[in-house]
Amino acid sequence: MIHLKEVSVEYETGEIPALHRVNLVVERGEFVFLVGTTGAGKSTLLKLLYGAVRPTAGQVWVLGMPVHALREREIPFLRRQMGIVPQDYPLLPRKTVWENVAYGLRAIGFSDRAVRERVAQVLAQVGMSTQARQFPHQLSGGEAQRVAIARAIANRPPLLLADEPTANLDPDTSWEIIELLLHINLRGTTVIVSTHNREIVDRANQRVVALDRGRIISDVPKGGYPIELDRLYPPITLL
Repeated sequence: MIHLKEVSVEYETGEIPALHRVNLVVERGEFVFLVGTTGAGKSTLLKLLYGAVRPTAGQVWVLGMPVHALREREIPFLRRQMGIVPQDYPLLPRKTVWENVAYGLRAIGFSDRAVRERVAQVLAQVGMSTQARQFPHQLSGGEAQRVAIARAIANRPPLLLADEPTANLDPDTSWEIIELLLHINLRGTTVIVSTHNREIVDRANQRVVALDRGRIISDVPKGGYPIELDRLYPPITLL
């Protein structure tokens, strides 16, 4: 599914590499948390997987494709094979919940009938059917995140990437989002989540890959908790 071989990323303005000689394998059907302090390399690693960042050295293989060697015109095809939930879940403000989810499906050629059927299915899956006609400004943070997830999985991708999906959410809502992602994983989708939220990582008890200054310093398999993470990132106080 995913294989990073000796991958490094160096930004021109950085004093240290964003990633340094990272090796990582994620098998199909896994649920993986990426943890570490701000600047540890979590977001850079996710961006590598969907071609938003190119490696300075090494190889990045995703879904059988050599992402490190893809041409720019080939990147959209790669991204159609995965769902991406960015940190700020930028929903289209002038479109309803239903339209936000439908937009991407129409863009890749779904028929009107297929769009109607799939949007109804995915909104029901994330618990947002009754809000289908609402606009983003009418939603809570947790509801907006559910819509972002619905949009990401509408095409039934084999891989889902979520960057800080519980940022700025209260503890109960944060866990609801993680439960949703765990449920999606149980249906066969490989899920990779970056997070600062130690509480949900402890509670979910999935595989945890810890980064520090661009290096993988710990890789604990599912069921391997608890481990000492205090030195990696402090406990988060949610508002």
